Amino acid sequence: MPARKIIVVIGATGAQGGGLARAILGDSDSRFAVRAVTRDPESEKARRLAALGAEVVAADLDDPATLNKAFAGAYGAFLVTNFWEHFSPEREQSQARAMAEAARQCGIQHVIWSTLEDVRQFVPLADASMPTLMGNYKVPHFDGKGAADHVFTDLHLPTTLLRTSFYWENLIYFGMGPKPGPDGNLVLVLPMGDAKLPAIAAGDIGKCAYGLFKGGKRYIGKTVGIAGDQPTCAEMAAALSEALGRAVRYEPLSTDAYRKLGFPGAEDLGNMFQFYRDFNETFCRSRSIETSRELNPALQDFPTWLAENSKRIPLE
Repeated sequence: MPARKIIVVIGATGAQGGGLARAILGDSDSRFAVRAVTRDPESEKARRLAALGAEVVAADLDDPATLNKAFAGAYGAFLVTNFWEHFSPEREQSQARAMAEAARQCGIQHVIWSTLEDVRQFVPLADASMPTLMGNYKVPHFDGKGAADHVFTDLHLPTTLLRTSFYWENLIYFGMGPKPGPDGNLVLVLPMGDAKLPAIAAGDIGKCAYGLFKGGKRYIGKTVGIAGDQPTCAEMAAALSEALGRAVRYEPLSTDAYRKLGFPGAEDLGNMFQFYRDFNETFCRSRSIETSRELNPALQDFPTWLAENSKRIPLE
């Protein structure tokens, strides 16, 4: 049997990278091997990946020398950055460039860059309909990634741009799930109006990325958007009611009110939801459920995800 091709997985202990690593490691017939990149190879999550058969190596996205060592001899690389760790789009762009340079120097044959739209291409900085944040961004956690897309094309890397979607897990970890209203009944409060919300299970992002690696040259040079479902928030509330066995009503909020909620990132997320809503047709069209299912036949829609995860959503 030929040696398995190494896939470098950045963020292997996180949501997206972890999903990809587990998808490869769980496929006994895979032609790929996992090189899991993390800053702390001794962490519990890293040890679990090692136990599953991953090669775990230490590297830091802010230290290019460590990236060159991590990428050496590999066939493919899954690249992702974490804005919410530091709230700096400039740092994301610097990290993207460092990873792209390492991929070029090490001769990586298939790069997947987990990215999002640069919202400034839709809403210019001078457009007052959406507040400008940090002096130079509309949706910082989108814009920094989108602004780095050109780095990969400028370096002529064999790249697939993977545009992801809202995580269903935001209902669990980001406080976006339903909460008791003044009358004690559960209320889902999001600033989406009647627009659809393309979203996906975090683990399914990794499974879709695995599909891209298996598809190889077919996807190089392409931009692929993924989603598991595209419900309205009213439809989400109905699905939540069914899964939780408790009535959940959807209560729209204005984006201005959401931006003023005061938690870290509220302004960024308020602008994100405004982008989702105001450019809904374009945003939905760029994230094909059919393509996502081709890449990942086990793709979960919202009710399927809820069947496994509804009890994990905090309701207080």
